[in-house]
Amino acid sequence: MEDTRIAVAAIIVENKDAVAELNAILHEYGSIIIGRMGIPYPKKGLSIISVAVDAPNETISAMTGKLGRLPGVTVKTAYSKA
Repeated sequence: MEDTRIAVAAIIVENKDAVAELNAILHEYGSIIIGRMGIPYPKKGLSIISVAVDAPNETISAMTGKLGRLPGVTVKTAYSKA
């Protein structure tokens, strides 16, 4: 069994047209998601989503890479040291 890491992906969504595809990607990786929190921020016209995951580095990178390629979506990931 491959070693896994805990990570949190911080996602800023500035393009509402990307939401359906973003949700499809998160659904694709649902088995690694520990939890998800979304905060709409209408004052600035964006949403903030945090996704906690437990998976091998390569899987986390694949997910965040797909998310980061969506237009109007920015993703930054913080990994646990363990």
